[in-house]
Amino acid sequence: MSWLTRLKERLGDVDADAALAAAMGGLVELAAARYPVDPGRRWRKGEPLEVLFAGYAGTRNTGADIRVEEMIRQLRWILGDGGGAFSILTIDPALSAGYFPGVRQLHLPQIFPKFVFDVVHEQHAVIACEGSMFKSKFANALSILMAGALGCAVAENKPAIGWGGEAGAMDPSLQRLVRRTCSGATILCRNEASRQVLAELGLNQTRPGTDTAWTVSPPDPAIGEALLRQAGWDGRQPVLIVAPIRPFGWPVKAEIGRAVAHRLTGLDAEDHYASIYFHRGGDEPARQQTTYEAGLVQGVRAFCSRQPHFVVVMGMERLDRRACESVAHALGGAPVFVSDDHRWPEMLSVLRSASMLLSSRYHAVVCSMGGLVPSAGVTMDERLRNLYDDRGTPELCLGVSDDALGDRVLDVLTRLHLQREAIRAGTAKSVAGHLRRMGEMGRDVAATLREQLPGIPMRPGLGDDPWAYLPPLHPSLTALVEGR
Repeated sequence: MSWLTRLKERLGDVDADAALAAAMGGLVELAAARYPVDPGRRWRKGEPLEVLFAGYAGTRNTGADIRVEEMIRQLRWILGDGGGAFSILTIDPALSAGYFPGVRQLHLPQIFPKFVFDVVHEQHAVIACEGSMFKSKFANALSILMAGALGCAVAENKPAIGWGGEAGAMDPSLQRLVRRTCSGATILCRNEASRQVLAELGLNQTRPGTDTAWTVSPPDPAIGEALLRQAGWDGRQPVLIVAPIRPFGWPVKAEIGRAVAHRLTGLDAEDHYASIYFHRGGDEPARQQTTYEAGLVQGVRAFCSRQPHFVVVMGMERLDRRACESVAHALGGAPVFVSDDHRWPEMLSVLRSASMLLSSRYHAVVCSMGGLVPSAGVTMDERLRNLYDDRGTPELCLGVSDDALGDRVLDVLTRLHLQREAIRAGTAKSVAGHLRRMGEMGRDVAATLREQLPGIPMRPGLGDDPWAYLPPLHPSLTALVEGR
């Protein structure tokens, strides 16, 4: 056994995620002890409400960026002109540059507990804004960040709101942190299953809700059409978008042994996420990824041999590039659009130009539904299943590890083609329902702020009607609401 192997094994015994959770929990307790002596920044009448958004910005994740853009737009609408002064945490300021106009961007360090402890102290309120809010499926560190930000706000008696998120299976250290720190937060959940998970941890201030990307206004369709023509589209053939991911490389974990080996020798470069964080690696995830991609390609090829389409491969997050390029190559050189090359309005315009969508990305489906694009999902977790169940089309959602995936992909694409109009009608009804739930979430946010900040001004005439809490909608969305 080499010295490097021995070092990796010894350092591998250190649970860095658990240590991070413990550090964040300790600082939340310190915030509670500090509060009576130094209560931090408090809102006063006549001041704009200073709100910190804590989530996954700065990664070029198209869905995460759109949902936060719309969350900010809705809160600005609720508070009225000049009623809010917002800040957002960003993992990489270069990647979030130009996004979230009018919002101060704060660079989040890789080791963040003390930073969160300090920055929450200087805010009036905190909103956790990532959809995968409390779960270990993707990265404990991300959930620790949001639990810590909410927990520090709760400790300082400030509004603490989780907006449009989900909860799922959590490692014990993350469960303990959420239970200890977030019981005083208001969590608006995307589904009932998430509320049940949080109730088991003693978090009872939950409300039903949905995602926050439903109100996004479609960019000029000419943007997407021009990009597709540059990629070889003739302007007539129907467009099929395929959005693959790397489902078997999750979760991302803090691994000190791998980080040291990577720094010294370059090992695990393909699985390195950032700093001490690594994707799940090894032969088995690679085999699973190959099987998944082969299933997508087989099904798309078989469908297009019967119903010719111009096939485009889309990466909604820059981490999807490797999977996109692999699938595109297997499809004979299909054009690829990835969010590290294209900002979200371009991505959304291309997405809305599609005749149908096959996606493993949750927000590719959400953002396509407002344009009534028929879609099918190939999911790694419960998020897409919940969405298709809600839409009344559970048969259109497959699993990334399904047997005979290629045959099943052919079947769902054929259904999309043959049942196009019925699916579009069901999608329109579903979008209207999600918009109403967005309005209800806005009403719950307003109620939380009024309860904790008596006298805070809000837009006149909001009342109890959930539709009044939505920001101005694009005419295409207004038509869906009126036709509900």
